[in-house]
Amino acid sequence: MFDSMKEGNAYRCLINGRWVSGRQPPIEVIQPADKRVLGTVPALSKEEVDEAFAAAKEAQKQWAETPVSERSALLHEASYLLEERAEEIADVLSREISKDYASSLSEVKRTADFIRFTADEGKHLAGRTVGADSFPGFHKRRFSIVTRVPLGVVLAISPFNYPVNLSASKIAPALVAGNSVILKPPTSGAISALHLAAVFSEAGLPAGVLNTVTGRGSEIGDYLVTHPMVDFISFTGSTAVGKRIARQVGMVPLLLELGGKDAAIVLEDADLDDAAKDIVSGAYSYSGQRCTAVKRVLVVESVADALVEKLKERVLALKTGMPHEKVQITPLISDQAADYVQELIDDALAKGAKLVCGNRREGNLLWPTLFDFVTTDMRLAWEEPFGPVLPVIRIQDAEEGIEIANRSEYGLQAAVFTKNIDLAFSIAERLEVGTVHINNKTERGPDHFPFLGVKSSGMGTQGIRYSIEAMSRPKVVVVNLEP
Repeated sequence: MFDSMKEGNAYRCLINGRWVSGRQPPIEVIQPADKRVLGTVPALSKEEVDEAFAAAKEAQKQWAETPVSERSALLHEASYLLEERAEEIADVLSREISKDYASSLSEVKRTADFIRFTADEGKHLAGRTVGADSFPGFHKRRFSIVTRVPLGVVLAISPFNYPVNLSASKIAPALVAGNSVILKPPTSGAISALHLAAVFSEAGLPAGVLNTVTGRGSEIGDYLVTHPMVDFISFTGSTAVGKRIARQVGMVPLLLELGGKDAAIVLEDADLDDAAKDIVSGAYSYSGQRCTAVKRVLVVESVADALVEKLKERVLALKTGMPHEKVQITPLISDQAADYVQELIDDALAKGAKLVCGNRREGNLLWPTLFDFVTTDMRLAWEEPFGPVLPVIRIQDAEEGIEIANRSEYGLQAAVFTKNIDLAFSIAERLEVGTVHINNKTERGPDHFPFLGVKSSGMGTQGIRYSIEAMSRPKVVVVNLEP
């Protein structure tokens, strides 16, 4: 199955049930850890993009008529195939985006679970009947039948950091709802995403229902999102690109998962050992290249010294190296990404922050870095580094913590560490974010939980049921009975 998707290390795109190489010179996918070429992916032209959309548009008509039980069964088959090939795909994933192998394998297995639960949830979205007699002036012999119907062609644009999971989190809900899909993965992560597409194809998905498009964003990016056949766009990526898409698409519905500057507020009565464990885990997992990573600590002055020491101990215990080694910190996705993180580090140092540990670099490999005494005039207090660096900002009380947290342009998640549950809920109500974690790190959480951001962190709500609903709409038929 995987052999048909490539020749040597030249991978192909799935369009209308066939694996095609593209008519232009391909794009090299570079392994971040050693800068070697992992393979190439097609650089599709606008004409080839048109072919993919035409196939998706035509195939969606019959797919929408397919009973949801059959759509669900196909997704179950895809989940089984993905689980069978988990180790093989995890190896590719680890090399392609420099994610440690254990985390890569976990991503693939979690994705299989996601597809399986999505298949089951899709069968539960039944229609309903709404009577008219509850509204004044209308007789009970009029009623409406409300069902859910697919939107049509879903454009799914996934990011590099979870190219399998965050591709499937768009594909599976769209398919079970009766849509067809155009998947545009990132260049770094494209090969892993193509493996996922091959799994769906082998599971028996009809030709044209899932198509993949790879290429240079400068050539086809705007063309994709403004294509007249797009009925819905699900995008995960940077806030800048998300805002650009929102400005371009007009009336096309969107589901946007964007950046974050997730704060962990630590109060004086918190269990500092537990807080330090959760914060370090949340901040440095996959080298901090997660939108839900803890990206700043707002700690009350009276316990700041003690917390910083506990954080330092755990940060120094993190192992740094290559993704095939048993390490927690691996090279960032590119030299440019590492350069940006270094800019934030250098700015903090120049403005007087205290370097607790870290600030060592070899190419795009950055050692985990911890800062204390970061102030709000430093870029690190506000900008999302997407790397292994964590600033500690000292505050006087919970009020100041809330104020600094809410001053951010982002509103994805936050964490509150305290033994006072009433105070925790009070703070949670006032934080301008999509999700607040009490006595735990910020994280995605179970896939059936709602997942959303506010302000510059996103638009719409994800999570298995929520995503299916976002990719479908109510259809109402009103029945008037004879008097």
